[in-house]
Amino acid sequence: MTDVRSIATRSDLFTRRILEHRTDRPGRRLDILIAGCGMPHPLGLDRARARVVGIDEDIPAVRAAMASRTDLDSWALGDLRTVPVPPRAFDIVYVPFLLERILHPELVLDRLLAGLRPGGLAMLRIRDRASAYGMCVRMTPSPLRRLLWRRLVPEGTVGPLPAVYGEATSREGVHSFCLARGLIVTEETLESSGPAASRPLGRVACSAVQTASGGRFPASHDTISMIVRKPHNHFARLI
Repeated sequence: MTDVRSIATRSDLFTRRILEHRTDRPGRRLDILIAGCGMPHPLGLDRARARVVGIDEDIPAVRAAMASRTDLDSWALGDLRTVPVPPRAFDIVYVPFLLERILHPELVLDRLLAGLRPGGLAMLRIRDRASAYGMCVRMTPSPLRRLLWRRLVPEGTVGPLPAVYGEATSREGVHSFCLARGLIVTEETLESSGPAASRPLGRVACSAVQTASGGRFPASHDTISMIVRKPHNHFARLI
């Protein structure tokens, strides 16, 4: 059963939940897996009490970005359908802006969550394919995206990265995935954080898509953040 406890618009949700998770386990190190580590998204961790492992796809833009990462204890790049993820080895799996840029996101999520301990948390940040921003990205040909990239994003932004936007990169897609696997969505937030949406051209394009779609693809947000809990109950489907 899917239990949505809150819908908010704050991006500090993950840091709060990590602190709470650590408080519930006094004296024990937190083991954290970041899948999508090529794009830095700091979590405000006490590094002395956490082991942080990163994995991502082995593509040029990501590999170049890894040279500046100093917040990971170890990292590996490769095909995320086969890169090693030890079973039940992590308290928290953090997946920032990864699912929308890979093929077969459901298969990758299954592998990532197999590494989560019972009672552990998966923290997902996804560009919503059902938002105006998501539709703009999906409709823009790759050569044009590469041409416009530096004009639309802040300097130093990693990319442009692939834009696949499969069915799992939406609120409904994630809820369906979790329901089928006995996972519980406990919280979710909607926010605007897309780099292109912060520029006038991006905002105009998103507004045009919202108007043309009659509001079906809203411009009010582009990102979904979710907290997903893996139950302790041993009768839940093992993943």
